[in-house]
Amino acid sequence: MHWFPLALASAFSLGAADALTRHYFRDYRGWELVLLRFAVPGVLLLPLALAHPIPASLPPAFWGGMLVLAPLELGAMWLYVRAIRDSPLYLTLPYVSFTPVFNVLTGYLFLGETVDARGFSGVLLVVLGAYLLNLERASRGSLRGVFEPLLAITRERGAREMLIVAVIYAVTSALGKQMMGYATPESFGAFYFVFIGGIALAATLVLRPGGLRVLVRRPFPLLLVGALMAVMVVTHFVAIAGVEVAYFLAVKRTSLIFGILFAMILFNERPAGRHLLASLLMVAGVALILL
Repeated sequence: MHWFPLALASAFSLGAADALTRHYFRDYRGWELVLLRFAVPGVLLLPLALAHPIPASLPPAFWGGMLVLAPLELGAMWLYVRAIRDSPLYLTLPYVSFTPVFNVLTGYLFLGETVDARGFSGVLLVVLGAYLLNLERASRGSLRGVFEPLLAITRERGAREMLIVAVIYAVTSALGKQMMGYATPESFGAFYFVFIGGIALAATLVLRPGGLRVLVRRPFPLLLVGALMAVMVVTHFVAIAGVEVAYFLAVKRTSLIFGILFAMILFNERPAGRHLLASLLMVAGVALILL
């Protein structure tokens, strides 16, 4: 299957998981959300990992890469949930959209991937659209309002944390694709979350056993979010195998648009004209990437 519909499926699943997490688990603490987002899909993906195992004999480079990826993924999620918990969303979320730009560099360093001028223009349009999509409090008629999230990095801890998250995701997406070269996309995607989810479970069991109680509260929404995350990770790795990392992450960033649609359904929110313009910019950017 072509990478593009898989990338859209990954974006849709992520947007739905984000919206449902906000709807059902807004009272959870940071590490509890990390556990929810990794351990539950890891358990759900275990049958797939057993049905499509990674090769039995893998070089030390693979396991070394996985030992680097696991703490990076867990740390990025921890910073992410802490940033959106402690700082205004309009000052933090715009930074996630910079991940595809950083991927232009990490994709080249880790994978030797390059992007052409038109593709890079598409990446920038997606980033600009995502930035505008999250700019909730731009002062009318004031350039300072437009650049407020960028200025906030000098004084807002959450903004700095989210920028670190964007850099980490640029590294993990490229390094993860490199590690996937030792297996098939399907087998690696399932193994990836089983491995990281297992580490999250083990760390919780050792450091805070009581935290495991979150895995039995609200079982239906918990399984629903876990299933969406499981779909996200499988489609992520199958899609990313067929295209440059920067292009894939730019398309996946359209999860923000799906998030708006789910917010309209779940929270009765209505998008402003700026949201529609931002969405059109992102769609135009994706079209340039496809061309």
